[in-house]
Amino acid sequence: MRLTMDQIVNAVCLHLAERHEIPVESVEVELLYDEEQGFSAEVWVQGRSRFLIEANIKEAIMRYVLQEFGQRVYPSQIQLDVEDEIWADISQ
Repeated sequence: MRLTMDQIVNAVCLHLAERHEIPVESVEVELLYDEEQGFSAEVWVQGRSRFLIEANIKEAIMRYVLQEFGQRVYPSQIQLDVEDEIWADISQ
């Protein structure tokens, strides 16, 4: 299974909205990749900025895949990658 960049952004938005008990519209996400730092995301929750590391992104993807596709996946099954944009490959 492959998740697009938009699906990853949606996963992070839904995850943070649930955790902070706020409307999903109150969350903004920008996915980032740096050769030294790896994958991360800058998020704005109700106007406050913070950064998520790759483990946080994978946690959001795990919840998203369970809610949207009814499949339980683990962090070791999720591989983030980037070419023109970021995507996630999920192995079975």
